[in-house]
Amino acid sequence: MRPHDLDAVAAISDAVHDGAYSERRAIYAERLALYPAGCHVCAIEGEPAGYLIAHPWHRDAPPALDAPLGTLPVDVGTYYLHDIALLAPARGGGRGAAALGLAIRDARAAGFAEISLVAVGGANGYWDRQGFRSIAPYPAYGPEAVLMRLDV
Repeated sequence: MRPHDLDAVAAISDAVHDGAYSERRAIYAERLALYPAGCHVCAIEGEPAGYLIAHPWHRDAPPALDAPLGTLPVDVGTYYLHDIALLAPARGGGRGAAALGLAIRDARAAGFAEISLVAVGGANGYWDRQGFRSIAPYPAYGPEAVLMRLDV
């Protein structure tokens, strides 16, 4: 991901999340500035069609939605998978699995033993199938949100 991708990333988020979990462009810009190693774009024919954003974070306290981080904490305990979002043309063909594989490689390379995420909108079933385990409900992200972890 590069700064010139940020308008597309924000548009992808709006399209995929239908406004329910979308965040302002400035949030994606900050994640890119703070941890570029965890920010990736999936392109089809040279055009962004999806993204992956992940970064080191506190183990049991995911960042608030649509809120700046300010800085990455020193006392990190997990590699936080902020989001994988793919437009319809990018779905299928293994791109979601490839994005998760990239996040796992990035987490291991950074020395993390786990990846955490908050599954929203009933997506915990998908993440269960990817090997994540449910830790606890996470109502700060919505009534169906669940904090989940994957050992890597």
